[in-house]
Amino acid sequence: MKIANKHSLSLRNKRAGFNYSLEKERVETGVVLSGGEAKAVRTGHLDLSQSHAKVVNGEIFLINANIPIQGATKYDSTRMRKLLLHKREIISISTKMKQQKLTLVPVKMYTKGHLVKCELALGKSKREFEKKDSIKRKDIQREIERDLKI
Repeated sequence: MKIANKHSLSLRNKRAGFNYSLEKERVETGVVLSGGEAKAVRTGHLDLSQSHAKVVNGEIFLINANIPIQGATKYDSTRMRKLLLHKREIISISTKMKQQKLTLVPVKMYTKGHLVKCELALGKSKREFEKKDSIKRKDIQREIERDLKI
């Protein structure tokens, strides 16, 4: 019988769905973190709202993810962090990004046992009118649901 790890934590990037039209296919990656950063992620101190991932020299890096460490001096909380993927997965993702002009967006960061994992999705950036359109659709849907409850 397996006992669930009560220390598992999942943090979602809520802005990803609003700023990008995301594909259904997701990729799970490992994240290279320092000890203080891993502790900060496990306690929920993480902001993925402004972050994205980029392929640099055949490696994928998480850029602009804010992981603040309590009491640290001379520490860059938005530094580039390496993501761990197999070479064939990196090649597949980079070719899709180039062909379809997509961006690699972190959707979720979570713990899996003692490891910290990041879920990535390919997405196309929404324009301003598309964002306004999605807000209108959500408002209309909310009103319909409210009227049906009454």
